[in-house]
Amino acid sequence: MCSRGYKRLFRVNLGTTSYKDTWELQKKLVNLRYQSRIPDCLLLTEHLPVITMGRATLMQNLLCSPEELRSRGVDLFSIERGGDITFHGPGQLVAYPIVDLNNRGRDLHEYLRDLERLVIATLGDLGLKAEIKRGLTGVWVNNHKLAAIGVAVSRWITYHGLALNVNTDLDYFKLINPCGITQYPVGSVSKMLARHSSEGLGRTLDMALVAKQLSDNFARMFCYEMETLEDVDSLIHEDAAPGTYGRGAPALGGAV
Repeated sequence: MCSRGYKRLFRVNLGTTSYKDTWELQKKLVNLRYQSRIPDCLLLTEHLPVITMGRATLMQNLLCSPEELRSRGVDLFSIERGGDITFHGPGQLVAYPIVDLNNRGRDLHEYLRDLERLVIATLGDLGLKAEIKRGLTGVWVNNHKLAAIGVAVSRWITYHGLALNVNTDLDYFKLINPCGITQYPVGSVSKMLARHSSEGLGRTLDMALVAKQLSDNFARMFCYEMETLEDVDSLIHEDAAPGTYGRGAPALGGAV
């Protein structure tokens, strides 16, 4: 139960997007949020194939040349989020929370742990028992990493976020050492469910249903009243005056 009340949250499902476009969108929203022109937001998307390299990336974790990536239609970006190298692509649910941490005690560490708890709760709803691993960021099922988490903060407004492999083609991860981790393989929700199935057969999950489950859990655990917007233009062109969605409001509290 939330002890400090609820705040407004805009949820936008962007569909399938190029990484560059969504990266630029996040930065626009961070500025709008800093000006208090919009409330906290949750963007949901699937990306076209792309490899991103965070601030901690070691180049030896990229296992192929940029030319090979281009030949396979995979984009490559160096970005400002924390963490090492990862892959995004179709069948992977990516969530980008634009959250004012001034309202959450400016505790980035706790925010990362909250995102892990969010994924664990969502996987539990899907019938999988997930866990974290000491000293590592992310979420695992049966020692397979299903979710990667990496964030950035500008003036205590978060962007970037988490990626959950749902129906992802895991062969793409052979192009990298995902997150610089070599001792554990990556996995997907569909493949883990197949392991638990008496028939041993995989199935393609409905991405929209997984996105709804994750966003509902996000609203509940982070104490939001969630409003779904039909398109991103209505968010970018939000005409609220500066200060409408005030900063420095009472803290939301952590996960419950």
